[in-house]
This record gives sequence, C-alpha cells and structure tokens, in this order.
Amino acid sequence: MEPANGASLLERYPLPFEATTSDIYLHQEDISANTTFLPHSHAWGQLNVVVAGVMEISVDGRPFLSPPQYAIWIPPLVEHTSYSRQRVSYRALYLCPELSAQLPQEACMIRLSGVFWAIIEDFADRKQEYANSEADRRLAQVMVDQLAKAEPMVAYLPLSEDPLIKPILTTLQLDPADKRTLSQWAAQVYSTERTLNRHFQRKLGMSFSDWRQRRRFLASLGMLRSGMKVNQVALELGYSSPSAFITMFSRLSGTTPEQYRIQRSRQTGA
Repeated sequence: MEPANGASLLERYPLPFEATTSDIYLHQEDISANTTFLPHSHAWGQLNVVVAGVMEISVDGRPFLSPPQYAIWIPPLVEHTSYSRQRVSYRALYLCPELSAQLPQEACMIRLSGVFWAIIEDFADRKQEYANSEADRRLAQVMVDQLAKAEPMVAYLPLSEDPLIKPILTTLQLDPADKRTLSQWAAQVYSTERTLNRHFQRKLGMSFSDWRQRRRFLASLGMLRSGMKVNQVALELGYSSPSAFITMFSRLSGTTPEQYRIQRSRQTGA
C-alpha cells in the first residue's frame, strides 16, 4: 500500500512489532502537507495522536478529525485511510491484540488525559519505541488504563450528507469565520430555523452553534501553531472580541490560546 506522495507505506510507517516482545510500539514523525495514505490496516490496534496540526482519517468510510487534545482509536484489522492538509507532527501508538482488547472494539475518538500525555511524551523524549523494561511495561499499562477509562466519542466534528445541512457544513469547512446565523441559513436553503436545528441534532448530535464552535476551534489550532497572535486569530475567525475567542478556546481545550501555543512549541521544539 502506498501513500499518494509515492513513498512506500513500510518506508514511511515501519511496523516491526510482530518481531518484538513488547506490548506496544510507538512511531513518531512529521507528515508533510497534502499527504494521503491509501486504505490499509494493521494487525495491532492503532492510536493516532497529533501533537501539532489536524489529521483527517477515514475508518470504514466514517470521517474523523483529530485535533491535538483528542486521539483516534482504530482497532486491529480495521481498514482506514488518512490525509493531512497541513504539516502534522504525529505519533502512532500501536497496541498488541491483548491490550487492544481492553479498548473499544469500534473506531472512536478519545480525549487524552494529562497522565497519558506525560507518559507518551516521556517515551518520545527518550526515543523509546518499545516497552521492553519492567518500568516501561508498567507505564504502558497506565497509558492503556487511561485510554480505557476515557469516554469514547463518535467524532469530534461529524459530517453529514443530509441535503439540508451539507451546504452549511461545506461552507463552514472552507470559511469558519462565516457569521451567518441559523435563521439566515434557513432562508438560504429554503427551510426553517426549527427544521435545520432538528436536522443538526438528529444527524450530528449537536447544535449548529456547537458545530461551528468546534470548526473554529480546529481552525485556531493551526493558526496559533503558526505563530499568529491571539487577537489576530480571533479576528480571522469572525469573533467580535479576543475575549469571546479565548472563552471558547478555553472551554473546548481546558487551556488558554497562549498557553496552548507555548505548550505545543515546547513539545515540538519550535
């Protein structure tokens, strides 16, 4: 299986875990913008962790977006593809079938705890790909325990082919700063605000406002990581004031935009 840029999958993603006694394998790399990996699967379960950027992954035709606070869990032997629109700093934690059995048996998103981040950063800093020592095996089990107790999510930013809301989702994907209200959108798609809201809840499991906030949140991650000031990001995303943007970002991420930028710069060495 080959990604669209021509490098073989095994060259880009060496998976030597079949020959190791370790229960985990940690792979890390920076993926170039506009890189696509064609459908493939692994014998071990795969947790996709993004340190910087946002990765788009399709699992059995279901789309997932992976911002840094969340990871995408793919059980063993489940076919998936991935695409990165921007440069992505990426880590894949592979778990043996026995450990994979402790996690959900369907692909899902998992919010990463501080404990999980601390351990995976420790492995990455030590360039430790395997858990061969007794101490590392204990740390690996703590990571699995943290993942197992987290509440799985269907998707962070779900999509839909529903003819009423698809035009809205498509527009906001391209322009998160679009300020049109649900009432204005209803007039544009020849519907009512009440009907549109019902479609959002039924098809996406959230309101129009919640979906748009999540889309803006995802867009802000790349802007902050590129060095844009908080005031500039707020303006670019259509917020009336920086404080409104900071409130939204803090609610969804658990940290302020400035703290996020500092933390990610340290993690990536930028």
